[in-house]
Amino acid sequence: MKWRLISLTVLALIGTAGAAQAESCTKSRDAILAGASDLPQKPQVYQGLLRDCLDTMMLSNVQDAFIVKAGAIAVLPRRDTVSATAATLAQFCGRFPHGTLHFVGQKERARVANISRAVEWSSPHSTSCDRIRGGG
Repeated sequence: MKWRLISLTVLALIGTAGAAQAESCTKSRDAILAGASDLPQKPQVYQGLLRDCLDTMMLSNVQDAFIVKAGAIAVLPRRDTVSATAATLAQFCGRFPHGTLHFVGQKERARVANISRAVEWSSPHSTSCDRIRGGG
């Protein structure tokens, strides 16, 4: 009985951690739609990006993810190395062949700490899966 209680507690904590991280996806979508008067994409696009963002959270090297107003997903990687970034990009483009991914490096993390500023964030280093695959 005691082990069952411990197991349930551990599972609850794991579920809570995932929900807290996924909250960045929801908060960013909500922040974008709150300023709906000047959106570069249709509101339905951001609903789709929310699903993509939540799926992106499941990638092994993603610590956190959020939606940016330009219509992309931004990620804070667990490991900020060339090989880890390449693997994450390959996984992302495999799941979202027409998606665009922004990697938030250590130096940029302070800029995206506030979600309302984060959704406005843009980077010249965004990676379009279409461009990688030679389609755009």
